[in-house]
Amino acid sequence: MPLEYTYLETPIGRLLLAGAEEILHYLGFPKGSMAMQPEADWQQNDLAFSQAKQQLSEYFAGTRQVFDLPLSPAGTEFQRQVWQALQDIPFGQTCSYGELAKGIDRPKAVRAVGAANGQNPIPVIIPCHRVIGSSGKLTGFGGGLDVKEYLLKLEGVEVPEQIGLWPGSDLRSAPKRSEII
Repeated sequence: MPLEYTYLETPIGRLLLAGAEEILHYLGFPKGSMAMQPEADWQQNDLAFSQAKQQLSEYFAGTRQVFDLPLSPAGTEFQRQVWQALQDIPFGQTCSYGELAKGIDRPKAVRAVGAANGQNPIPVIIPCHRVIGSSGKLTGFGGGLDVKEYLLKLEGVEVPEQIGLWPGSDLRSAPKRSEII
């Protein structure tokens, strides 16, 4: 079955939402390395993903901190583990790639965690923008560093000064967000 897609206008540009049966598979940025265009066999349906559009609009309006949506990002088991852990980083907080690696019991897999973070097919909702360098500096982001900075500022994170890292770094004890199915 081909995927459906629609667009949502946001303060960071026109986002592409794609998936099947209201289960989100992709969120594409308008620019940057995660810029995305619909595949030839995808079908445009502007009525699709109404819940995702609503929750994203609330997030950009500053009235939503946690997403509760059905998600189905395609990736390896390791990538999916990283993406699930990303959802446990609280709104308005950050963590380093090293802390994220420790949080999934893979402390030596910092580079692999970074690579999985960079392959996140549903950014913003799976908040890869909350991961920063160990020095507190902003690092690469599929929508561009200006978008990462915007998202962090929207969440109340001070940028570009030294960002307060997520205390404790125990992802397993954080409240659960949307489950990846």
